[in-house]
Amino acid sequence: MLVAVTGASGLIGSALTRRLEAEGHQVLRLTRSRPTGPGQVQWDPAAGRLDTDALVKADAVVHLAGAGIGDKLRWTAKVKRETLRSRVEGTGLIARTMAELAGGSGEPGGPRVLVCASGAHYYGDRGDEILTEASGPGEGFLAGVVRQWEAAADPARTAGLRVVHLRTTPVQDAAGAGLQKQALQFRLGLGGRFGSGRQWLSWISLDDIAGAYLHALARDDLAGPVNAAAPNPVTNAEFTATLARILHRPAVLHVPAFAPRLVLGEFADEMLFASIRVEPARLLETGYRFRFPELEPALRHILGRPARG
Repeated sequence: MLVAVTGASGLIGSALTRRLEAEGHQVLRLTRSRPTGPGQVQWDPAAGRLDTDALVKADAVVHLAGAGIGDKLRWTAKVKRETLRSRVEGTGLIARTMAELAGGSGEPGGPRVLVCASGAHYYGDRGDEILTEASGPGEGFLAGVVRQWEAAADPARTAGLRVVHLRTTPVQDAAGAGLQKQALQFRLGLGGRFGSGRQWLSWISLDDIAGAYLHALARDDLAGPVNAAAPNPVTNAEFTATLARILHRPAVLHVPAFAPRLVLGEFADEMLFASIRVEPARLLETGYRFRFPELEPALRHILGRPARG
């Protein structure tokens, strides 16, 4: 299978392309920079440019590209516009191009499957509610972004192509910025829970998010939203205690909610204090087997801290 991938140089994209190639698939990397080797094709979402002659040869597209949500800690109007634009523009361009290839003049062609990154923030802050793919949307800036992001793929859906939205939870990996920062804080003795610590944190290992993309590509019975989360979410307090235990560091500090809210505003409410308890119902129903269903074994593997016998 030839799979076209956007965002191939990112954390998830790098892991996924390695897995695809290891399993004998070919990868066509769509890059916004000038191509530097074979297997790369330039595209420009802002200008609406995508090489249809290259894309028509692909069997499927995995769309990962988009501005990092956690890159800017203050969500100014400009940051919000870029967060939305970078997702909707690229998704719309790919979906329209795939639809044109599928229903254009002559013999229909092009990729028949689009697996698109999405976010579990679709559900918003929902307390202790268990959230499956059947759960409705929540409130907040990110929930609105996800709704428009997924809707941008409608042209491909309307053309009869299979479209999957992987609603991704925070990816745990040593190279990921989130876990790097948290581990450093704990090593410095500055780790602790945020607010009450009762807010739910859904998560997934890098191994399993790459596996979920491969699963979505392979399963013809998967379409629409798919929760990309380990089956055992934890509270912020549980995550904190687990990381402290693995690193043999204290976790006695408590960051009161008002302090991050004062400094970070809306970012703090949606990224630090939102409670999102996600169940990966569709992955489990279709037979995906998680390599890391539990948090502590996942973090021990990631951080190179095996449990002592």
